[in-house]
Amino acid sequence: MEEGYRPGSSLDFERLYQATYPRLLGTLVLMLGDRAAAEDCLQEAYLKAFRSWARWQPSAPAEAWLHRIAVNQALSYRRWAKLREVGELVRRLGRPLESDPQAEGALSGDFIKALRTLPPKQLAAIVLRHYHGYTNREIAQSLDIPERTVASRLAAARDRLRRELGAEFALPSGTGGPAGVPSHEEVLDV
Repeated sequence: MEEGYRPGSSLDFERLYQATYPRLLGTLVLMLGDRAAAEDCLQEAYLKAFRSWARWQPSAPAEAWLHRIAVNQALSYRRWAKLREVGELVRRLGRPLESDPQAEGALSGDFIKALRTLPPKQLAAIVLRHYHGYTNREIAQSLDIPERTVASRLAAARDRLRRELGAEFALPSGTGGPAGVPSHEEVLDV
């Protein structure tokens, strides 16, 4: 990614937006499982970031700063959505979900369902590690948490996914391609 961003510069924020939008959208789509919700959260995240752009400190990577804002926005959305979930279930009794996980990329349906059972903080760590290939240090910077916390969230998420998906499931510990996707399949970059 291109560096040299100046806090408060509208042109630099536009460059940052252009450089980060596809990657951030992909992260939020995986976290939320709903492209429209991901786009709404991302729009809100960019708005918050733009309002704070003059106060951004160049000592921290701009992309990591923006990732933290976007992930926090998605986590807030998920918390809000869970509060509404019971009412929605009663209202929608018998209607199928509107989004098709298979349409979001090459990840298996069972894997997507298992991902969505993870607590939001574990989900964020897994997506950043195995979908985007971030290192634990980069995840820690993005989420503004210690590296040890990243490692414990990843371990807890892997254990939960193994329990959910069975013994045949193996999540790589490295930064290779996304888990649950055979290496010969191409991942849709959302």
